[in-house]
Amino acid sequence: MCFHGIDYRFSWESLSVSFIITQNNDIFNPVDMSDIAIKFENVGKLYQLGVVGTGTLSHDIRRWWLTSVRHKEDPYLKIGETNDRASKGKCDFVYALKDINLEIHQGDVVGIIGKNGAGKSTLLKLLSRVTYPTTGKIYIRGRIASLLEVGTGFHPELTGRENIYMNGCILGMRKAEIDSKLDEIVDFSGCERYLDTPVKRYSSGMMVRLGFAVAAHLDPEILVVDEVLAVGDAEFQKKAIGKMQDVSKGEGRTVLFVSHNMKSVSRLCNRGILLDNGSIRNIGRVDEIIGQYLDMTIDNKELKGQVFFNSDNTKTHQFLEAKLIDNQGDVINNPIDVDDSITLYLKFQIVKTMNIHIAFYISNTQGEIVWYNERTDEYNGYVDLEKGTYESFIVIPNPFLKPGKYTLTIGLMETAMNVNDLRQNILTFEICDRKVFRDAERAGNIYYPVKWDILKV
Repeated sequence: MCFHGIDYRFSWESLSVSFIITQNNDIFNPVDMSDIAIKFENVGKLYQLGVVGTGTLSHDIRRWWLTSVRHKEDPYLKIGETNDRASKGKCDFVYALKDINLEIHQGDVVGIIGKNGAGKSTLLKLLSRVTYPTTGKIYIRGRIASLLEVGTGFHPELTGRENIYMNGCILGMRKAEIDSKLDEIVDFSGCERYLDTPVKRYSSGMMVRLGFAVAAHLDPEILVVDEVLAVGDAEFQKKAIGKMQDVSKGEGRTVLFVSHNMKSVSRLCNRGILLDNGSIRNIGRVDEIIGQYLDMTIDNKELKGQVFFNSDNTKTHQFLEAKLIDNQGDVINNPIDVDDSITLYLKFQIVKTMNIHIAFYISNTQGEIVWYNERTDEYNGYVDLEKGTYESFIVIPNPFLKPGKYTLTIGLMETAMNVNDLRQNILTFEICDRKVFRDAERAGNIYYPVKWDILKV
C-alpha cells in the first residue's frame, strides 16, 4: 500500500508498522530490519535557493515529466552543491543532506550534533515525513513521535485535551489507550489548569511541555526530539532528559536527540552522529563524537606545548614564555599517557619590587574549568618579589585528568590590578589512556586514585 511516496508494510510479528520513505511511489523489496529501527540508504535532500522552480517553464515541465510520470531521477541533481552557508555558491541548487548512509538499532539513543546549517533538522524532518528525500530510501520500523519545533502537531484552535487525542489518533492509538495515558501526560506537562484552553493561548514553554509529554507518553517506538527543549525551564529540561532515559533504557525504545547542549547529549546518548555541511563526518561513541565536534569549534586545533611572548616595555610585569614538559624534559607536542605527570614551566619578569599574584587554570573542550591553581603566600594571597626575571616549575600529577583534550590559561597580576597579563588558552595538550582495562567514558573531569580500605566487620 503506497501513499505520498511512503511504502507501508505491516509486520505482524512486531505488531507495528514498517515503512519506506522515498521521493516517488516505488515499491521495493523489504530489507532485513530484525534489530534495526532506522536505515538510510544514499539519502539526499536537494533544495533550490531563491525562487521556486527551475527558472523556465520548459525545465519545470521536463522535471515534472521525468520525476512524477516516469519516476526517473531529477535531471537537476547533478548540479547541486554542498550546503556551505558561509560561502557563495556557483548555482542555486544545494544539498541540505547528501549521501547519508547509516543504521540505527532498536534501543539506541543517538545524539545528532553539528554546526548550524549542518542538516540536523532536515534529517529529522525526513524521518518525521514533514518532507521527503530527493534521492535514496529511508527504512523505518515502528511508530514515530516527533517534537521538532514549538507547537509541532498541535492545532491552535483545539484545546490541550483535544490535541492530545488528535496526536494519539495520528499515531494509530485507540481512544481507550489514550484515556489510560491522559492523567500521566497532564501530570508530566504541568499544564492541568489550561488543559481545556485552546493551545494558541499557551506560552512557548507550556506548548513545549505539553508537546513533549504527548510525544513521550503515547508509546512510540521511535522518539525524535529537536532543539526545542531549550525553550523549557531548567526543571522541565531535567524531567525531559530523565523521561528520555527511561524510555530508552527501561522500555528499549529508540531516541534521536538534536541539541547544542553537549552536557545533555553526553548525559543522555550512547551514540553520536556528527554532521558537517550536509554529510556525515563520523558516527561512533558519543564522547568521541562530542570531542570531534568541539575540536571543530576551537580556533587552535593542533596540540601546542610551548609559546613565547614578545617583551613589552610598557608593562610592569609580563610573561615571557610558557611550556609543558614531559617526564623526560621534552616539550609536549604529542598526546601523553594518563599515568605520566606534566610540568608547567613559566618564565616572567617584573620591573620593580611588587606583590604578584600568579595563577593558571585548565579547561576541557567544552570550555569548563576543571582545575584552578595559584601561587600565593600564606597571608595576603600574593607573593612578594623583587625586580628581575623568574622561572617557575609546577608539577601537575597524573593520573589526575581523564583522557581528552585540554587548554591551559595563565595569569599574572599586581595587587593594585593596574596591569593584568592574562594569556587565555595558550597551551593545548591531550591525555590518552593506553591501558585497555580502563574506561575512557568514566564520568567527571578528574580522575585520581585514592586508597580504598575494605574491612570485614
